[in-house]
Amino acid sequence: MKHQEVFCSRNRLAWISSLALLYGGSFSSWVKAQDMVLPRIDIVGREENALSKIPGTVDVINQKKMEELQPQSLQDVLKTIPGVNVRGDEGGLGSIPNIGIRGLNPSRSSKVLLLEDGAPIQPSLFISNASYYSPPVERISGIEVLKGASGLKYGPSNIGGVVNYLSKTPSQGFKLTGKLGNYGYRLAEIEAGGKSSSNGAIGGINFIQSESNGYQGNGFKMYDILMKGGIEIAQNQWLSLKYTHYDNNINTSYVGLRPVQYSNRIKDNPAPNDRFITQRNAVDLNHSIEISPDTKINTLMYWSKLSRDYWRQSILTRTQDSTIFKACNVGSDCLVGRNREFQMLGLDSRINHAYKAFGISNEAEFGIRLHTESQINQLVSSKTFAYSGRVTSHEENKANSLAMYAQNRFLLTKDFALIPGVRVESYNQTRSNVITGKAGSAKNVETVPQIGATWQLIPQAQVYGSVYKGFAPAQLATAIDEKGVDQQLAPERSTNMELGLRGKSGAFSYDSAVFSMNFSNQIVNQSLAAGISKANGGKSLHQGAELALAYEIGRGWGINGNATYIPVAKFVGTNSLGRDGNRIPYTPKLTSNLGVSYERNGFNTLVSLNYVSAQYADSANTVAQNAIGTLGEVPAFTTVNWSANYAINKDWKVFGVINNLFDKRYISSRSPDGIFAGAPLNFQAGMSYQFN
Repeated sequence: MKHQEVFCSRNRLAWISSLALLYGGSFSSWVKAQDMVLPRIDIVGREENALSKIPGTVDVINQKKMEELQPQSLQDVLKTIPGVNVRGDEGGLGSIPNIGIRGLNPSRSSKVLLLEDGAPIQPSLFISNASYYSPPVERISGIEVLKGASGLKYGPSNIGGVVNYLSKTPSQGFKLTGKLGNYGYRLAEIEAGGKSSSNGAIGGINFIQSESNGYQGNGFKMYDILMKGGIEIAQNQWLSLKYTHYDNNINTSYVGLRPVQYSNRIKDNPAPNDRFITQRNAVDLNHSIEISPDTKINTLMYWSKLSRDYWRQSILTRTQDSTIFKACNVGSDCLVGRNREFQMLGLDSRINHAYKAFGISNEAEFGIRLHTESQINQLVSSKTFAYSGRVTSHEENKANSLAMYAQNRFLLTKDFALIPGVRVESYNQTRSNVITGKAGSAKNVETVPQIGATWQLIPQAQVYGSVYKGFAPAQLATAIDEKGVDQQLAPERSTNMELGLRGKSGAFSYDSAVFSMNFSNQIVNQSLAAGISKANGGKSLHQGAELALAYEIGRGWGINGNATYIPVAKFVGTNSLGRDGNRIPYTPKLTSNLGVSYERNGFNTLVSLNYVSAQYADSANTVAQNAIGTLGEVPAFTTVNWSANYAINKDWKVFGVINNLFDKRYISSRSPDGIFAGAPLNFQAGMSYQFN
């Protein structure tokens, strides 16, 4: 296939290095200008008091914290946030994210809305929102996580919450970074940027190339390019442009270890001929205008194209000892490619206006989003390991939507604000089988209301809360069957409530919340890759609490911790989802994190502990492991990481991390097909140098 060989490492690295040097050479003739903040859509906001205006739980991870963690992937950062559950890595060091929030199943992050700089990065929102891509952590400067009613402003499939990755803004000069680790891990990063003193323009490039053999023989080769720039086109009016290109070839599979292989600590890949090959291109164009100090308009136009070729060798049988695959090169089909290509185009514009009415202060926000997407979905059968063959199934699917929302923040007193809002989403889905000629469509309109409030009790304590309707559309493979018949499926709906208390007093800060998600119709979006296209609906209930604490001890020492307790995550009433009272799969009752840090004279270090309690792998809550390892309890586990950073001077830094410090052997998942072992002890170390 066209992505069989992702790149020629030396040639591409040389090409990028030359390009970066050209950038660096041209930028070196520029002089430093006043910092310009490139326009983008934030879900929290950049104002000093932005967090206190949100009637929901908010977590913001800045660049300093990310550097302190020295994460391998964005999922390593997210698992330190209360309420977030990250299921084990499928390969590629977090390239295929499995993120769940507040007890929702983390499988392929389909219950969470993922954004980068406000633009959706899931391959589609209405056709198939399973995640096949995650930006490299090295080019992300921060993460915003929003749980609660305010997330309704950003799109569907956000019942659990919204995660927004913030890409780095180019900085002056030229920077080189390199990292090495065990299991053949290598990374090279080049950054170059500059500013113009004549017109305020800013621009730069970031290139990353990394590879690893993988701790389970599931190695990868990845490269990523970010180009970003902006300019003040008129007084109080800004324009920015971002382009990203991503390629990754991962030797990973749906197939995990069998029980005997896991017990014997087999290090070989259980499906050595399977490949997960991804390529993504994306463009974001942002425009911002400040009409007056009280009125601002932000407009984002986004486009992305993602191809995902997933080649899997056909299975003959599964035993407790191994997986037996169908032989290739013997004249019969042995390899199947589930190959998909997605395109997405959208326009998202929102206006913020502060005004006085009825004797009180108000802040209104109105928005509209036009969105269209398409998918080419093929099954390709092959008799060899050439990763090419004949097309046996071919669909061309489309979806489009029009969404509008309005929200007003009534500041009833200087300390109490009431925030009602509503979102209306109209969307069409069309499924078309190119081979059979069968086609069909489905149309839906959903109205999603919310009401939230914040109350500043004292300077050190704020109460917040919200009640809102959760909404996620049935994805196309479940909404319309293979014959083009509309299944008349209502969207997934839930009634969500949250009540919290947050604040800061001196060196001590805290945030606590209780929450409830009551689903009237939870939909299981089945995988076409598994040959299933039916959906099941039923009632379920999620209830729990989150607590996060931090304390600056003094003399450079600090401690922080958080815990999420979800005693209730159950099916309500016996239905096709599961039996009444059974626990939702992959929903641990308790997840917690503890970190102890020290910082002094350019040196900082962090020891962090992550605990995940036992989980079930299926709706039947099977405890005993079955013969092939796909069913059974996923036992509780604890891992410890240790990271350190040292700035030799303002330009030269060295850093490193040891993950799973005590080499804990644990099961991270039994899904989709077998045991996926957690990453063993692994380490990375590196350095960076900034040329000014």
